[in-house]
Amino acid sequence: MQKVGFVGWRGMVGSVLVERMQSEKDFDSLESSFFTTSQVGQKTPPYLKNNDLLLDAFDINELSRMNIIVTCQGGDYTKKVYPELKKIGWQGHWVDAASSLRMDDDALIVLDPINHIAIDEAYQRGIKTWVGGNCTVSLMLLAIHGLIKENAVDWVSSMTYQAASGAGAQNMRELLEQMGSLYNSAREMLDDPRSNILAIDQKVLESMHSKSFPKDNFVVPLAGNLIPWIDQDLNNGQSREEWKGQAESNKILQNGHDSIKVDGLCVRVGSMRSHSQALTIKLKKDYDVKQVEKMITDGNEWVKLIPNTRENSIHDLTPSSVSGTLEIVIGRIRQLNFDKNIFSAFTVGDQLLWGAAEPIRRILKILIQKER
Repeated sequence: MQKVGFVGWRGMVGSVLVERMQSEKDFDSLESSFFTTSQVGQKTPPYLKNNDLLLDAFDINELSRMNIIVTCQGGDYTKKVYPELKKIGWQGHWVDAASSLRMDDDALIVLDPINHIAIDEAYQRGIKTWVGGNCTVSLMLLAIHGLIKENAVDWVSSMTYQAASGAGAQNMRELLEQMGSLYNSAREMLDDPRSNILAIDQKVLESMHSKSFPKDNFVVPLAGNLIPWIDQDLNNGQSREEWKGQAESNKILQNGHDSIKVDGLCVRVGSMRSHSQALTIKLKKDYDVKQVEKMITDGNEWVKLIPNTRENSIHDLTPSSVSGTLEIVIGRIRQLNFDKNIFSAFTVGDQLLWGAAEPIRRILKILIQKER
């Protein structure tokens, strides 16, 4: 059996990964060790069904005994530990949920329903570094996979509505605290059906702008608000999150698919864990709506087409309808007035599953099979 070390398995993405691996019985096919940055020597949790002790995540010698290391610990950990392992000549596979290594020449962004051919070719070339992609990029590509397979896409404008989970566990907590703070600020007035809604609104605004409002993580209010900027400022009017759209999409598509142009704006909204995206898609030739819907439906087994009606959209094309599932829903598909070959679409997927943990789980499974 392959020796696989897990780092960052208690965090948000790591916890989802472990849950998925347990439900799919993935642990049965590997010899697992669990590493920690803070609880060295303690026992692994009972649900992991082994009696081993937690190992030091910074112990290079212990890490080097692993055939595969899976890390959801974050970019700072990768930057510290990965070079040290390379320095001693470690030849194992590094599987990483963080973004630090995504664009390195000797790393492959993994999204196997789309780039399984590239994964096979990279393995044959001796690539040992496998990285999960940006969550919105992975979710978008899976949603329009059918169009990509038909080489039908010229460009995509993706306007994202990203959940708090994309910023981290503490941000999710802070969003709920903000919601509670806003409610409490107007609670007495809400209990009185005769109270004036404009007065309630004023109370809410005063709460948002108060010094005591919880915003240590988001810096500004998210509840009752939105944040029209995610990630670093690239000093050209574009955020790094927006830059990832084209850069990462085309690295994923580089073997076996034509490149596509991707751009748009990335916005943080008050959803908990599922990202939404409004897509404007220019196709390379004229298709009617039925043809586009058919291609999308044939994309992969996780895509679910939602009919473009009010009732279907408000019930089934939302973060609350897909959170905690592997479904990637896509709807609101119609031909726009601009040109015959320009279509709209709206898609939603769980940021913690197909947006983060699932590609990592699947590349680990692929590597275990290949290394037998």
